[in-house]
Amino acid sequence: MVFILSLILGISAGLRTMTPAAALCWAAFLGWIDLSATPFSFLGHPITLAILTVAALGEFVIDQLPQAPGRTVPVQFGARIVAGALGGGILGLPSTTWISGAMAGAVGAVLGTLGGHQARRRLVASNGGNDRPIALLEDAVAIGLALLAVWLVT
Repeated sequence: MVFILSLILGISAGLRTMTPAAALCWAAFLGWIDLSATPFSFLGHPITLAILTVAALGEFVIDQLPQAPGRTVPVQFGARIVAGALGGGILGLPSTTWISGAMAGAVGAVLGTLGGHQARRRLVASNGGNDRPIALLEDAVAIGLALLAVWLVT
């Protein structure tokens, strides 16, 4: 089950890089996932929660800007893969399946990045070129997937 949830969390990272980290912080803070005996116990701290939540919200705003870099450029793509691998690995820590979780998260990030790019392009084209509603829909999907993954792992 952790493998599938890590894949889902990785897909979220492919859509929005910071969303899985913020979701993991919220899950740790709310007690949905116990990271207290791991090197990532700091994710449940209120300061980390605030920083990563603001970073995720900032990414939602930046994505709306026309000068925002594309998700498939090497730096952005790489960041999404790293975020997916970290998220999937952290999700698997309590059940000691962190290696398979990290691999699933990385694969999910590739799927989310490439699939999200194609889906957004097609949806924007079918929406007369209006990107904003599609970007907001993508934000909601990224948040929903990340929350689903961290909630179901308990």
